[in-house]
Amino acid sequence: MSTRQRFAVLVALVGISGFSQGMLLPLISVLLESEGVSSTINGLHATALYIGILIISPFLEPPLRRYGYKPMILVGGALVFSSIFLFTIWESIWFWFVLRLLVGVGDNILHFGTQTWITTTTPEFKRGRSIAIYGLSFGFGFTIGPLMTPLVEINPALPFIASSLLCIIVWSLMYWVKNEWPETDPDVQLTTTKTTKRFQGAMKYAWIALLAPFTYGFLETTLHSNFPVYALRLGHDVTTISYIIPFFAAGSLISQIPLGMLSDRIGRPIVLKIVLVGGSISFFAATFFEQSVLGLILCFAVAGMLVGSLYSLGVSYMTDLLPNALLPAGNILCGVMFSFGSIAGPLLGGSYIDLFPELSFFYIIVAFIGLIFILMLTHSLLRREATS
Repeated sequence: MSTRQRFAVLVALVGISGFSQGMLLPLISVLLESEGVSSTINGLHATALYIGILIISPFLEPPLRRYGYKPMILVGGALVFSSIFLFTIWESIWFWFVLRLLVGVGDNILHFGTQTWITTTTPEFKRGRSIAIYGLSFGFGFTIGPLMTPLVEINPALPFIASSLLCIIVWSLMYWVKNEWPETDPDVQLTTTKTTKRFQGAMKYAWIALLAPFTYGFLETTLHSNFPVYALRLGHDVTTISYIIPFFAAGSLISQIPLGMLSDRIGRPIVLKIVLVGGSISFFAATFFEQSVLGLILCFAVAGMLVGSLYSLGVSYMTDLLPNALLPAGNILCGVMFSFGSIAGPLLGGSYIDLFPELSFFYIIVAFIGLIFILMLTHSLLRREATS
Protein backbone atom coordinates (compact mmCIF):
# COMPACT_ATOMS: atom_id res chain seq x y z
CA MET A 1 0.00 0.00 0.00
CA SER A 2 1.39 3.40 -1.01
CA THR A 3 1.94 6.31 1.38
CA ARG A 4 -1.02 8.14 -0.11
CA GLN A 5 -3.31 5.11 0.30
CA ARG A 6 -2.16 4.68 3.90
CA PHE A 7 -2.91 8.34 4.57
CA ALA A 8 -6.41 7.85 3.11
CA VAL A 9 -7.08 4.88 5.42
CA LEU A 10 -5.82 6.78 8.48
CA VAL A 11 -7.99 9.77 7.57
CA ALA A 12 -11.04 7.49 7.18
CA LEU A 13 -10.36 5.95 10.59
CA VAL A 14 -10.22 9.29 12.34
CA GLY A 15 -13.49 10.14 10.59
CA ILE A 16 -15.01 7.13 12.34
CA SER A 17 -13.64 8.42 15.64
CA GLY A 18 -15.38 11.75 15.03
CA PHE A 19 -18.57 9.96 13.96
CA SER A 20 -18.78 7.88 17.15
CA GLN A 21 -18.23 10.93 19.38
CA GLY A 22 -20.59 13.11 17.34
CA MET A 23 -23.36 10.51 17.54
CA LEU A 24 -23.06 9.59 21.21
CA LEU A 25 -23.03 13.09 22.72
CA PRO A 26 -26.43 14.39 21.51
CA LEU A 27 -28.01 10.93 21.31
CA ILE A 28 -27.37 10.02 24.95
CA SER A 29 -28.20 13.56 26.09
CA VAL A 30 -31.60 13.40 24.39
CA LEU A 31 -32.33 9.90 25.76
CA LEU A 32 -31.40 10.92 29.31
CA GLU A 33 -33.36 14.19 29.07
CA SER A 34 -36.43 12.18 27.99
CA GLU A 35 -36.01 10.10 31.16
CA GLY A 36 -36.07 13.25 33.31
CA VAL A 37 -32.36 13.30 34.19
CA SER A 38 -31.16 16.74 35.31
CA SER A 39 -28.92 18.76 32.99
CA THR A 40 -26.09 18.64 35.57
CA ILE A 41 -26.16 14.83 35.75
CA ASN A 42 -26.61 14.70 31.99
CA GLY A 43 -23.49 16.82 31.56
CA LEU A 44 -21.58 14.70 34.07
CA HIS A 45 -22.55 11.56 32.15
CA ALA A 46 -21.15 13.07 28.95
CA THR A 47 -17.73 13.32 30.58
CA ALA A 48 -17.39 9.51 30.70
CA LEU A 49 -15.96 9.34 27.18
CA TYR A 50 -13.29 11.88 28.04
CA ILE A 51 -12.51 10.30 31.40
CA GLY A 52 -11.76 7.17 29.36
CA ILE A 53 -9.40 9.20 27.19
CA LEU A 54 -7.57 10.48 30.28
CA ILE A 55 -7.35 7.04 31.93
CA ILE A 56 -5.61 5.41 28.97
CA SER A 57 -3.39 8.36 27.96
CA PRO A 58 -0.39 7.67 30.27
CA PHE A 59 -0.13 4.10 28.96
CA LEU A 60 -0.17 4.73 25.21
CA GLU A 61 3.43 5.57 24.32
CA PRO A 62 5.29 2.39 25.50
CA PRO A 63 3.09 -0.07 23.52
CA LEU A 64 3.27 2.19 20.47
CA ARG A 65 7.07 2.12 20.51
CA ARG A 66 7.06 -1.65 21.10
CA TYR A 67 4.33 -2.89 18.73
CA GLY A 68 4.03 -0.06 16.19
CA TYR A 69 1.07 1.91 14.86
CA LYS A 70 -1.09 -0.79 13.25
CA PRO A 71 -1.77 -3.01 16.32
CA MET A 72 -2.65 0.06 18.38
CA ILE A 73 -5.14 1.29 15.79
CA LEU A 74 -6.75 -2.15 15.39
CA VAL A 75 -7.22 -2.55 19.15
CA GLY A 76 -8.67 0.94 19.51
CA GLY A 77 -11.12 0.50 16.64
CA ALA A 78 -12.30 -2.89 17.91
CA LEU A 79 -12.98 -1.44 21.36
CA VAL A 80 -15.01 1.40 19.85
CA PHE A 81 -17.39 -0.62 17.68
CA SER A 82 -17.90 -3.38 20.28
CA SER A 83 -18.71 -0.85 23.03
CA ILE A 84 -21.16 1.04 20.81
CA PHE A 85 -23.00 -2.19 19.99
CA LEU A 86 -23.30 -3.07 23.70
CA PHE A 87 -25.48 0.04 24.23
CA THR A 88 -28.30 -2.08 22.78
CA ILE A 89 -27.97 -4.77 25.47
CA TRP A 90 -29.12 -2.96 28.62
CA GLU A 91 -30.56 0.51 29.20
CA SER A 92 -28.99 1.71 32.44
CA ILE A 93 -27.45 5.10 33.21
CA TRP A 94 -24.40 3.55 34.94
CA PHE A 95 -23.93 0.78 32.38
CA TRP A 96 -24.01 3.42 29.65
CA PHE A 97 -21.51 5.50 31.64
CA VAL A 98 -19.05 2.57 31.60
CA LEU A 99 -19.63 2.00 27.88
CA ARG A 100 -18.99 5.67 27.10
CA LEU A 101 -15.80 5.41 29.11
CA LEU A 102 -14.71 2.38 27.05
CA VAL A 103 -15.54 4.21 23.81
CA GLY A 104 -13.27 7.00 25.06
CA VAL A 105 -10.45 4.53 25.72
CA GLY A 106 -10.82 3.01 22.24
CA ASP A 107 -11.18 6.38 20.53
CA ASN A 108 -8.02 7.68 22.17
CA ILE A 109 -5.99 4.60 21.20
CA LEU A 110 -7.21 4.91 17.61
CA HIS A 111 -6.79 8.69 17.55
CA PHE A 112 -3.29 8.56 19.05
CA GLY A 113 -2.09 5.94 16.58
CA THR A 114 -3.41 7.71 13.48
CA GLN A 115 -2.46 11.23 14.60
CA THR A 116 1.10 10.31 15.58
CA TRP A 117 1.61 8.35 12.37
CA ILE A 118 0.55 11.34 10.28
CA THR A 119 2.41 14.04 12.24
CA THR A 120 5.71 12.11 12.28
CA THR A 121 5.67 11.32 8.55
CA THR A 122 4.47 14.65 7.12
CA PRO A 123 7.07 17.13 5.76
CA GLU A 124 7.07 20.52 7.49
CA PHE A 125 6.21 22.51 4.33
CA LYS A 126 2.79 20.80 4.02
CA ARG A 127 2.16 19.98 7.67
CA GLY A 128 -0.71 22.42 8.08
CA ARG A 129 -2.49 21.12 4.99
CA SER A 130 -2.10 17.42 5.88
CA ILE A 131 -3.22 17.86 9.48
CA ALA A 132 -6.09 20.04 8.25
CA ILE A 133 -7.26 17.11 6.06
CA TYR A 134 -7.00 14.93 9.17
CA GLY A 135 -9.11 17.43 11.11
CA LEU A 136 -11.49 17.71 8.17
CA SER A 137 -12.18 13.98 8.31
CA PHE A 138 -12.82 14.13 12.06
CA GLY A 139 -15.14 17.09 11.51
CA PHE A 140 -16.99 15.29 8.71
CA GLY A 141 -17.58 12.31 10.98
CA PHE A 142 -18.69 14.63 13.75
CA THR A 143 -21.12 16.30 11.34
CA ILE A 144 -22.77 13.04 10.32
CA GLY A 145 -22.88 11.61 13.85
CA PRO A 146 -25.73 13.75 15.27
CA LEU A 147 -27.87 12.94 12.20
CA MET A 148 -28.27 9.44 13.68
CA THR A 149 -30.26 10.85 16.63
CA PRO A 150 -33.73 10.86 14.93
CA LEU A 151 -33.37 7.09 14.35
CA VAL A 152 -34.30 6.55 18.02
CA GLU A 153 -37.89 7.41 17.05
CA ILE A 154 -37.90 4.28 14.85
CA ASN A 155 -36.06 2.04 17.32
CA PRO A 156 -33.79 3.12 20.24
CA ALA A 157 -31.22 0.48 19.28
CA LEU A 158 -31.02 1.44 15.61
CA PRO A 159 -28.43 4.30 15.86
CA PHE A 160 -26.07 2.09 17.87
CA ILE A 161 -26.36 -0.87 15.48
CA ALA A 162 -25.87 1.28 12.37
CA SER A 163 -22.88 3.06 13.92
CA SER A 164 -21.12 -0.13 15.00
CA LEU A 165 -21.54 -1.68 11.53
CA LEU A 166 -20.09 1.41 9.85
CA CYS A 167 -17.14 1.37 12.26
CA ILE A 168 -16.40 -2.29 11.44
CA ILE A 169 -16.37 -1.61 7.68
CA VAL A 170 -13.85 1.24 7.91
CA TRP A 171 -11.78 -0.49 10.61
CA SER A 172 -11.31 -3.56 8.37
CA LEU A 173 -9.36 -1.42 5.84
CA MET A 174 -6.49 -1.33 8.32
CA TYR A 175 -5.58 -4.96 7.58
CA TRP A 176 -4.05 -3.89 4.24
CA VAL A 177 -1.75 -1.30 5.83
CA LYS A 178 1.88 -2.24 6.60
CA ASN A 179 2.94 -1.69 10.18
CA GLU A 180 5.57 0.96 11.11
CA TRP A 181 7.19 2.22 14.32
CA PRO A 182 7.73 5.82 15.54
CA GLU A 183 11.13 7.48 15.19
CA THR A 184 13.44 7.56 18.19
CA ASP A 185 16.14 10.24 18.50
CA PRO A 186 19.07 8.83 20.55
CA ASP A 187 20.07 12.29 21.79
CA VAL A 188 16.58 13.04 23.07
CA GLN A 189 16.17 9.52 24.42
CA LEU A 190 19.20 9.96 26.67
CA THR A 191 17.65 12.92 28.43
CA THR A 192 14.06 11.64 28.41
CA THR A 193 14.39 8.03 29.49
CA LYS A 194 11.03 8.01 31.21
CA THR A 195 7.64 8.72 29.71
CA THR A 196 6.91 11.29 32.43
CA LYS A 197 10.03 13.24 31.45
CA ARG A 198 8.95 13.22 27.80
CA PHE A 199 5.58 14.59 28.87
CA GLN A 200 7.28 17.30 30.91
CA GLY A 201 9.48 18.24 27.96
CA ALA A 202 6.54 18.35 25.56
CA MET A 203 4.46 20.42 27.99
CA LYS A 204 7.31 22.84 28.64
CA TYR A 205 7.80 23.74 24.98
CA ALA A 206 4.28 23.30 23.58
CA TRP A 207 1.84 24.27 26.36
CA ILE A 208 0.55 27.29 24.45
CA ALA A 209 -0.33 25.09 21.45
CA LEU A 210 -2.19 22.67 23.75
CA LEU A 211 -4.71 25.39 24.66
CA ALA A 212 -6.25 24.98 21.20
CA PRO A 213 -7.26 21.28 21.63
CA PHE A 214 -8.41 22.17 25.16
CA THR A 215 -10.72 24.87 23.78
CA TYR A 216 -11.99 22.66 20.97
CA GLY A 217 -12.86 19.93 23.47
CA PHE A 218 -14.80 22.44 25.58
CA LEU A 219 -16.75 23.72 22.57
CA GLU A 220 -17.41 20.31 21.06
CA THR A 221 -18.94 18.72 24.14
CA THR A 222 -20.75 21.84 25.31
CA LEU A 223 -22.50 22.21 21.96
CA HIS A 224 -23.26 18.51 21.59
CA SER A 225 -24.31 17.63 25.13
CA ASN A 226 -25.53 20.87 26.80
CA PHE A 227 -27.05 22.70 23.85
CA PRO A 228 -29.62 19.92 23.11
CA VAL A 229 -30.87 20.21 26.71
CA TYR A 230 -31.02 24.02 26.50
CA ALA A 231 -32.69 23.92 23.09
CA LEU A 232 -35.33 21.43 24.26
CA ARG A 233 -36.20 23.82 27.10
CA LEU A 234 -36.49 26.65 24.58
CA GLY A 235 -39.11 24.62 22.74
CA HIS A 236 -37.12 23.20 19.82
CA ASP A 237 -37.84 19.54 18.96
CA VAL A 238 -35.30 16.71 18.74
CA THR A 239 -35.25 16.59 14.94
CA THR A 240 -34.61 20.34 14.67
CA ILE A 241 -31.80 20.15 17.20
CA SER A 242 -30.18 17.25 15.34
CA TYR A 243 -30.07 19.43 12.22
CA ILE A 244 -28.73 22.57 13.97
CA ILE A 245 -25.76 20.96 15.76
CA PRO A 246 -24.00 19.48 12.68
CA PHE A 247 -23.63 22.94 11.12
CA PHE A 248 -20.82 23.69 13.58
CA ALA A 249 -18.77 20.75 12.28
CA ALA A 250 -20.00 21.40 8.73
CA GLY A 251 -18.60 24.93 8.90
CA SER A 252 -15.19 23.52 9.79
CA LEU A 253 -15.33 21.31 6.71
CA ILE A 254 -15.34 24.42 4.53
CA SER A 255 -12.46 26.23 6.22
CA GLN A 256 -10.28 23.46 7.66
CA ILE A 257 -7.89 23.12 4.71
CA PRO A 258 -7.77 26.86 3.80
CA LEU A 259 -6.96 27.74 7.42
CA GLY A 260 -4.33 25.00 7.57
CA MET A 261 -2.69 26.32 4.41
CA LEU A 262 -2.94 29.91 5.69
CA SER A 263 -1.23 28.85 8.92
CA ASP A 264 1.61 27.34 6.84
CA ARG A 265 2.04 30.77 5.25
CA ILE A 266 1.56 33.34 8.03
CA GLY A 267 2.10 31.22 11.13
CA ARG A 268 -0.09 29.19 13.48
CA PRO A 269 -0.21 31.76 16.38
CA ILE A 270 -1.68 34.52 14.17
CA VAL A 271 -4.37 32.26 12.70
CA LEU A 272 -5.29 30.92 16.13
CA LYS A 273 -5.93 34.40 17.50
CA ILE A 274 -7.99 35.37 14.44
CA VAL A 275 -10.31 32.36 14.72
CA LEU A 276 -10.78 32.85 18.48
CA VAL A 277 -11.94 36.43 18.00
CA GLY A 278 -14.26 35.47 15.14
CA GLY A 279 -15.68 32.50 17.05
CA SER A 280 -16.53 34.57 20.11
CA ILE A 281 -18.34 37.12 17.93
CA SER A 282 -20.33 34.34 16.23
CA PHE A 283 -21.51 32.81 19.50
CA PHE A 284 -22.37 36.23 20.92
CA ALA A 285 -24.53 36.80 17.84
CA ALA A 286 -26.31 33.49 18.60
CA THR A 287 -27.73 35.01 21.80
CA PHE A 288 -30.01 37.15 19.62
CA PHE A 289 -31.28 34.24 17.49
CA GLU A 290 -32.10 31.53 20.03
CA GLN A 291 -35.70 31.15 18.82
CA SER A 292 -34.73 31.22 15.15
CA VAL A 293 -33.66 27.92 13.63
CA LEU A 294 -32.16 29.65 10.61
CA GLY A 295 -30.32 32.17 12.81
CA LEU A 296 -28.83 29.41 14.97
CA ILE A 297 -27.78 27.44 11.90
CA LEU A 298 -25.97 30.47 10.48
CA CYS A 299 -24.24 31.26 13.78
CA PHE A 300 -23.18 27.64 14.26
CA ALA A 301 -21.88 27.44 10.68
CA VAL A 302 -19.83 30.65 10.92
CA ALA A 303 -18.45 29.66 14.34
CA GLY A 304 -17.53 26.26 12.92
CA MET A 305 -15.68 27.89 10.01
CA LEU A 306 -13.50 29.62 12.60
CA VAL A 307 -13.06 27.75 15.90
CA GLY A 308 -13.98 24.40 14.32
CA SER A 309 -10.35 24.14 13.18
CA LEU A 310 -8.83 24.70 16.62
CA TYR A 311 -7.85 21.07 17.15
CA SER A 312 -5.96 20.63 13.87
CA LEU A 313 -4.34 24.07 14.20
CA GLY A 314 -3.24 23.19 17.72
CA VAL A 315 -1.76 19.85 16.60
CA SER A 316 0.12 21.60 13.78
CA TYR A 317 1.43 24.24 16.19
CA MET A 318 2.50 21.55 18.67
CA THR A 319 4.32 19.70 15.88
CA ASP A 320 6.16 22.92 14.97
CA LEU A 321 7.40 23.35 18.53
CA LEU A 322 8.61 19.81 19.31
CA PRO A 323 11.36 17.51 17.93
CA ASN A 324 10.16 14.27 16.30
CA ALA A 325 11.14 12.11 19.28
CA LEU A 326 8.76 14.09 21.53
CA LEU A 327 5.85 14.01 19.08
CA PRO A 328 4.25 10.85 20.53
CA ALA A 329 4.19 12.55 23.95
CA GLY A 330 2.96 15.77 22.35
CA ASN A 331 0.14 13.95 20.57
CA ILE A 332 -0.87 12.25 23.82
CA LEU A 333 -0.96 15.65 25.54
CA CYS A 334 -3.18 17.00 22.74
CA GLY A 335 -5.63 14.21 23.55
CA VAL A 336 -5.31 14.86 27.28
CA MET A 337 -5.97 18.59 26.93
CA PHE A 338 -8.84 17.89 24.55
CA SER A 339 -10.26 15.57 27.24
CA PHE A 340 -9.86 18.11 30.03
CA GLY A 341 -11.74 20.63 27.91
CA SER A 342 -14.36 18.05 27.03
CA ILE A 343 -14.91 17.21 30.70
CA ALA A 344 -15.02 20.88 31.73
CA GLY A 345 -17.53 21.71 28.97
CA PRO A 346 -20.52 19.54 30.02
CA LEU A 347 -19.90 20.12 33.73
CA LEU A 348 -19.71 23.91 33.46
CA GLY A 349 -22.39 24.09 30.78
CA GLY A 350 -24.84 21.85 32.65
CA SER A 351 -24.31 23.71 35.93
CA TYR A 352 -24.67 27.05 34.14
CA ILE A 353 -28.04 26.01 32.66
CA ASP A 354 -29.29 24.96 36.11
CA LEU A 355 -27.96 28.01 37.96
CA PHE A 356 -28.79 30.69 35.36
CA PRO A 357 -31.87 29.43 33.47
CA GLU A 358 -32.85 32.93 32.36
CA LEU A 359 -29.45 33.81 30.85
CA SER A 360 -28.37 32.76 27.39
CA PHE A 361 -26.41 29.50 27.26
CA PHE A 362 -24.02 31.05 24.73
CA TYR A 363 -22.62 33.56 27.25
CA ILE A 364 -20.49 30.89 28.93
CA ILE A 365 -18.99 29.93 25.55
CA VAL A 366 -18.14 33.55 24.70
CA ALA A 367 -16.50 34.04 28.11
CA PHE A 368 -14.43 30.86 27.76
CA ILE A 369 -13.16 31.68 24.26
CA GLY A 370 -12.33 35.20 25.41
CA LEU A 371 -10.21 33.85 28.26
CA ILE A 372 -8.20 31.59 25.92
CA PHE A 373 -7.65 34.49 23.52
CA ILE A 374 -6.27 36.65 26.36
CA LEU A 375 -3.85 33.86 27.36
CA MET A 376 -2.58 33.44 23.79
CA LEU A 377 -2.26 37.19 23.25
CA THR A 378 -0.37 37.59 26.52
CA HIS A 379 1.99 34.76 25.56
CA SER A 380 2.72 36.38 22.20
CA LEU A 381 3.40 39.78 23.77
CA LEU A 382 5.71 38.32 26.43
CA ARG A 383 7.58 36.29 23.82
CA ARG A 384 7.98 39.38 21.63
CA GLU A 385 9.39 41.35 24.58
CA ALA A 386 11.81 38.52 25.43
CA THR A 387 13.22 38.40 21.90
CA SER A 388 13.42 42.18 21.38
